[in-house]
Amino acid sequence: MKTLDKIPTGKIERASKLVKTGAKIGGNYAKYFGKKIINPDTTKDELNEDNATDIYDGLKSLKGSALKVAQMLSMEKNLLPNAYVEKFSLSQFSVPPLSAPLVRKTFKKYLDKYPEEVFDTFDKDSINAASIGQVHKATKNGKNLAVKIQYPGVAQSISSDLAIVKPIAIRMFNLKGKDSEKYFKEVENKLVEETDYILEVAQSQEITKACKVIPNIKFPEYYTELSSERIITMDWMTGMHLSEFAKTNFSQATGDKLGQALWDFYMFQIHGLRKVHADPHPGNFLVNDDNELIAIDFGCIKEVPDSFYVPYFELARPEIISDDEKFTAKLYELEILMASDTPEEILFFKSIFHQLLSLFTSPFHNERFDFGDEVFWGKIAALGEQFSSDKQIRKMNGNRGSKHFLYMNRTFFGLYNLLHDLKANIIVNDYKKYLD
Repeated sequence: MKTLDKIPTGKIERASKLVKTGAKIGGNYAKYFGKKIINPDTTKDELNEDNATDIYDGLKSLKGSALKVAQMLSMEKNLLPNAYVEKFSLSQFSVPPLSAPLVRKTFKKYLDKYPEEVFDTFDKDSINAASIGQVHKATKNGKNLAVKIQYPGVAQSISSDLAIVKPIAIRMFNLKGKDSEKYFKEVENKLVEETDYILEVAQSQEITKACKVIPNIKFPEYYTELSSERIITMDWMTGMHLSEFAKTNFSQATGDKLGQALWDFYMFQIHGLRKVHADPHPGNFLVNDDNELIAIDFGCIKEVPDSFYVPYFELARPEIISDDEKFTAKLYELEILMASDTPEEILFFKSIFHQLLSLFTSPFHNERFDFGDEVFWGKIAALGEQFSSDKQIRKMNGNRGSKHFLYMNRTFFGLYNLLHDLKANIIVNDYKKYLD
């Protein structure tokens, strides 16, 4: 794979890159409409493919926050056309890496030594390159190590990158008014945390220590003395990316075993620690030869305050959903309904969220739940199609819900998709035995 000798770090330089990408997209639309005139039956498939390719190609050379947003969107399988999902999913673990000279420069700046001075061996070619950093294999004192190196300029360009992608997000998610700023601030704060590798090491050590009580999931050890604000050193973990494993001919028993470990891992964090690994995409999990799960990235951790946790999970209870008065009260607590809403808006959003919550909380209403059930996923797809084609939604103020929904919903959506990939049938409340 081609390597990068330089990453644009200045605001003007990064913005001009995206302007060029925008020009390409404009050309794609012109080509599409030209074909549409000649052949009215022309679909948007080719347009989506061309746009997805050009957007991804533009973002992958920038890396950082812009590419991270693409990674987040790749998980929204019911929101975007498939061409975008497939192309953006590459940002999880397949983007051009930094060149060897740039890697050495980063080491010298943040550890005051070159890699060969720190480790016994250090592979100059990266094993994995994603949105914020890339991973190299190294050895020291007989241990195989993974060394994650953050791309230059990523931390400094977060605010400017988000300002560039904000108009896209506003259109995509129908955000209106000044109140939308709280969502962008939440994303910005999380991205700032993700670029702080000292914080990541501390979070990784805290959460992995607590979660070792859960069977069938393993974690690397982290080495503070070999880490810094832009470099993390941890144990090298051997396994297959979960996305690749999901394509193999694994047994139902194996899928259930891995799925149960994944479910218990997340429920233990949410209900026991009140903080959670909020980046559940397949690139962050491996499966080893013993069919055990390995969690390898704790950069994005979402703390769940009681003021949100309590009403959020009360809405998962059937007796709350079925009681109009209690249901309405929880919607106000979670900022889904607002005092300024018109009677029309109240009825509209109550109806929408009643449908959504009745479906998405259904796993919590059973002793066991089969995430391989295609009927369940068919209902999700149908609901997504219904809402995407509902013209009334576009007319309503889309700023709905507490800022905490962003990463909590992302967590559950990602978790559900991983469990679906594994076709896992899980015991819903099994995690409770690991809580104090």
